[in-house]
Amino acid sequence: MLIRRGFYRWQFAAAIVLPVWLLIGYAMFGDSGWGVIGLMFATPIAFITLGVVALIVAARPDVRRDRAVDWADVAVLGVWHLLIIAAGFYGDTGITFAILAMVGAIGAFWYAVWRLLRDGARRVRATIAEYERLAATGAPGAGASGDGGTDRAADGGEVIVIREERRWEERRD
Repeated sequence: MLIRRGFYRWQFAAAIVLPVWLLIGYAMFGDSGWGVIGLMFATPIAFITLGVVALIVAARPDVRRDRAVDWADVAVLGVWHLLIIAAGFYGDTGITFAILAMVGAIGAFWYAVWRLLRDGARRVRATIAEYERLAATGAPGAGASGDGGTDRAADGGEVIVIREERRWEERRD
């Protein structure tokens, strides 16, 4: 649980740390002037994609409740983050790792969206199943009376009507 909670926090820090690493890595290992133009595009895109994926992962109710990501999230996002770190070394294989990091970004984004939708659908199914179970038992407030009649209020169906009547002489004033 400690690793998963740490990774939950890291994913938000990574949105800043990893693009900065790309800049620092280029300053230390870069050798081409054209790389600066590439960094002008890569750094903001990395910042945005890391932030968006972190927010999508954090939007899942289970992740918010536990303040920890799943092990599958650690694997997918961890590989993507490692690819970004490897791309920051700008060696002979730097372009390979940069392309793999871009593919990893697309994969991590769609993985995060898929998990969000899947977890949302699971929660909706559980809510509907609980509603149907309560409706079948005729529990108060479940939306059905259980006997095929109309809905009853939670207080047993008792209705109190207050009616005010005025006499003709009182209305003229």
